[in-house]
Amino acid sequence: MRAARAALGAVGLGLLAYGLVLAVGLGPQLVNVLVWFVGGVVAHDGVLAPVVIVLGVLAATRAPAWLRPALVGLLVVLGPLTLVAVPVLGRFGARPDNPTLLDRPYWAGYLAVAALAVLAAGALAVRRRRAGV
Repeated sequence: MRAARAALGAVGLGLLAYGLVLAVGLGPQLVNVLVWFVGGVVAHDGVLAPVVIVLGVLAATRAPAWLRPALVGLLVVLGPLTLVAVPVLGRFGARPDNPTLLDRPYWAGYLAVAALAVLAAGALAVRRRRAGV
């Protein structure tokens, strides 16, 4: 087990070094990459995680016990998905001179994933309700 951990650690350090070499090679773009990286962490830890926690606590305290896991799971899946999907759903960045940008039916894909998540949460809730949990 120690050898496997040491090997995995060595691979991880090697990949980290490779990533640092690539990052240094970005030159002036490195600042933009760092801004996006830090911005993603701040958006997640400062906005998304607190909202999910508050809504999860509300769901856990106000919903029936059999429905709680389904609601919290749905929130954890659809919250980040919606946050990530906002730019393409709003077609921000689309340009009339380049019709190949944002040329997919993004709303259809988002609604399909949302419908599947709702169906899965519903199935979980029904199963827990029937089990008497």
